[in-house]
Amino acid sequence: MSLPPRIEIREEGPREGFQFEKGEIPTARKVALIQALAGTGLRRIQAVSFVDPRRVPGMADAEAVCQALRPPPGVAFGALWLNAKGFLRALVAPNLTLDGSVSVSASEAFGRRNQNRDREQDLAAAAALMALYAEHRIPFARATVMAAFGCNFQGEVPVGAVIDRVAAILALAGGAGLERPVVSLADTMAWATPRRVAAVVGAVREKWPELELSLHLHDTRGLAMVNAWEGMRLGVARFDAAIAGLGGCPFARHAGAAGNICTEDLALLCAEAGIETGLDLERLIEAGRLAEEVVGHPLPGRVKQGGRLHPAGPPPG
Repeated sequence: MSLPPRIEIREEGPREGFQFEKGEIPTARKVALIQALAGTGLRRIQAVSFVDPRRVPGMADAEAVCQALRPPPGVAFGALWLNAKGFLRALVAPNLTLDGSVSVSASEAFGRRNQNRDREQDLAAAAALMALYAEHRIPFARATVMAAFGCNFQGEVPVGAVIDRVAAILALAGGAGLERPVVSLADTMAWATPRRVAAVVGAVREKWPELELSLHLHDTRGLAMVNAWEGMRLGVARFDAAIAGLGGCPFARHAGAAGNICTEDLALLCAEAGIETGLDLERLIEAGRLAEEVVGHPLPGRVKQGGRLHPAGPPPG
């Protein structure tokens, strides 16, 4: 399959990054980074998550962040929630564009650790959220299958487990009278390799050829960019990314850095491959440097250090 002419990059750095950082980050600094990202050409920026602050203290100020946001025209600030309580908090928060989403885990071991749910409880929680979306007329936009490529607790995750979760979500959506969502295959613990990406994406595509897919890739083992390239080669045209490589899952038991694929690095790869993203690379680089200032330590993104590619100038002489 040929490369897509254009991809959509959804920014998740603020939500992923601020929930993962150990130290406290002032609300105003979070807002400054989110607003900087809104000037880069990004159209969807996941700003906060509405989760239990006892487990994720970095998101204790989610409402305060939302209150201070100022969405520019054409830019949607979004949020993540994992249950009905989180959704109802998001429903009354200002300055957000709400798209209904659910998350289930292809690894029961991770599901129990991350959300204290087995497969049946996962699906019951998803069904409850879908009922709320139908009730509040919120579009059901996205279904994420976590640990779709492997798990630090379980090890190998069979492709059949991913197919099972996708089939169950689509059946629940149909039963609730909701449209089919984009299905996000999440490499929550960075087990993906190009071979695994090809196997999982290929299996899902074989069963549901018209289903829109997205990839959520972590770079803990340094393979996120080649995995994204393999995804694009297979026709995937939606990707989550995080400015400067921010973020990770707080419950994934990583020994090292667990950042997501870096937004500006992915944008450079696409620019050099002739794949349109609609993003301003220079402004992304500036936002990546700001992200480092906000968190107070180096972040793994490369382009903010090396800069974009420029034609060579005349030799000195």
